[in-house]
Amino acid sequence: SLAIGHQYSSLGTQPILCGSIPGLVPKQLRFCRNYVEIMPSVAEGVKIGIQECQHQFRGRRWNCTTVNDSLAIFGPVLDKATRESAFVHAIASAGVAFAVTRSCAEGSATICGCDTRHKGSPGEGWKWGGCSEDVEFGSMVSREFADARENRPDARSAMNRHNNEAGRTSIIELMHLKCKCHGLSGSCEVKTCWWSQPDFRVIGDYLKDKYDSASEMVVEKHRESRGWVETLRPKYNFFKAPTEKDLVYYENSPNFCEPNPETGSFGTRDRVCNVTSHGIDGCDLLCCGRGHNTRTEKRKEKCHCIFHWCCYVRCQECIRVYDVHTCK
Repeated sequence: SLAIGHQYSSLGTQPILCGSIPGLVPKQLRFCRNYVEIMPSVAEGVKIGIQECQHQFRGRRWNCTTVNDSLAIFGPVLDKATRESAFVHAIASAGVAFAVTRSCAEGSATICGCDTRHKGSPGEGWKWGGCSEDVEFGSMVSREFADARENRPDARSAMNRHNNEAGRTSIIELMHLKCKCHGLSGSCEVKTCWWSQPDFRVIGDYLKDKYDSASEMVVEKHRESRGWVETLRPKYNFFKAPTEKDLVYYENSPNFCEPNPETGSFGTRDRVCNVTSHGIDGCDLLCCGRGHNTRTEKRKEKCHCIFHWCCYVRCQECIRVYDVHTCK
């Protein structure tokens, strides 16, 4: 279902034929037919989730690289129950909830709109107004669509459901009041306020912190009336058990240093590294100890800009030389 955003980002500009979208399970196909007018928002949500993943991991050995012309848009990297898989599921589910919620508030769909529950007593100096974003509806859409595949009684489905919900919960956690002033000459005698989602970058930063502190789990099998069922429990009892806001995983990640088609690793050769950094984006760690090459690169840039009254800026064009460092 991640391929919806990767390959069908132009859904908003053309009629949608749900049967032509490959990879959908029957429940997703029914969802598409019942909610066809919000499918462009579903596709947009997955797309912004992928873009945010690539921003958050831009300096890491695994940088959320996508594979063209494939339904498995990250290649085999999501086949393992690693913390990278946990983050991708969380950010994609959050992206769907976010995009659908915003689309509803903007009036792009007739089946949804503003959150009408916020009409109670206002705070001091302000009153409810504008359009509070209905994150409950957006989360419901994300839950129905993204979780449709996760109906198996195994550990991987349990992990994916948990991380999908953690992604959606992050938006609810970060909702905030947004206000507009009214009054003579902007005196702000009274403010109208509404509930708003944060910028998606804030959600990406939040989930990246959850990735860094993700909880390692172990798989347990239980015999039930329907057969064997797999569940997850924390691997280390002396750590705090994960909440619904935390990401979980139960398989170790590869080091992503060398290309490996089985794990989906592209390796880090020719990746640009930061020679002054001691972090994971630095040439020592990103290049996995192989060393790095340095080349000079000339770039045209605007310089010596002068503001002219009124009202334009005139700049000169300068050639600047930069050192570019890439992994061997």
